[in-house]
Amino acid sequence: MTRVFSGVKPTGHLTLGNYLGAMRRWAAVDQHQGDALFCIVDLHALTVDHDPARVRRLSRQAATLLLASGLDPEVCTVFVQSHVDEHARLSYVLECVATDGEMRRMIQYKEKAARERVRGGSVRLSLLTYPVLMAADILAYGTDEVPVGDDQAQHVELARDLAVRFNQRYGHTFVVPRATHPKVAARVMNLQEPTAKMGKSEDVGPGIVYLLDEPDVVRKKVMRAVTDSGQEVVYDREGRPGVANLLEILAACQGGTPEELGGQYESYGALKRDTADAVVEVLRPVQERHKELCADPSYVEGVLRTGAQRAREMARPRVDAAYRAIGLLPSE
Repeated sequence: MTRVFSGVKPTGHLTLGNYLGAMRRWAAVDQHQGDALFCIVDLHALTVDHDPARVRRLSRQAATLLLASGLDPEVCTVFVQSHVDEHARLSYVLECVATDGEMRRMIQYKEKAARERVRGGSVRLSLLTYPVLMAADILAYGTDEVPVGDDQAQHVELARDLAVRFNQRYGHTFVVPRATHPKVAARVMNLQEPTAKMGKSEDVGPGIVYLLDEPDVVRKKVMRAVTDSGQEVVYDREGRPGVANLLEILAACQGGTPEELGGQYESYGALKRDTADAVVEVLRPVQERHKELCADPSYVEGVLRTGAQRAREMARPRVDAAYRAIGLLPSE
């Protein structure tokens, strides 16, 4: 069976962008295509300043929302990264294969390190090395496919490079994964800054629709979305990014194409009202299921416990093999 791995980082509340861009497809397609694992990658949340209690709270919330979005623990494996020691074990071994130059070329490190230098500060070492941990997340399971957006393709390329290099130096140990870019996945932009991605790491923001926003809050945010000069409703991603973002969100929620939908509206107000209604309806079943799961926290805890055990059993033989291949004595 094809093995699929993907994850979500608990650095903020999950957004409409996370759902339309990834989670909805995970539930509808990816979990049924093969042996699929979906992980809350909480170790990655430690690469920046953070509140420990908040990381724990967001990790639990992310797990609950993954299940509320339709991931079925009878079909796929849902677990928390830090519950499976093999991720950290393999990460150090892969650090011994990666190079300093590779790490410093990674986009997130370059951008965040530059911002910190301007402020007179410095980033954590883990921010430099976390792409190797991400590679370990993928390689530990013999992953064939990693469904990602374009902004994460660089990390999958690193995982491929490290797998090939390790295999050449120490013997065939890892499957060389490939990134998959779902054609139907939506790229949702910030409603107030339509040239910027709707990111979850922002604590607050009128341009970000969170999965647990109340319907009135959703409608208010969409109705206040930035549009563009002119009155004609047409789909033009470059020339009219605000209107294009609304049309893309509407298309992702109710079907059709942004180009077709653009011809159906004569005013921005009507487009915003329909988009707001469509978003509310898409989020409604997720929010209702989330409420049910929150009323039974022992169920979510059981799913994560079982998922971690299953993930551990999948990862340990390959990580043990990597330890032997690179020259470490077996412990048993």
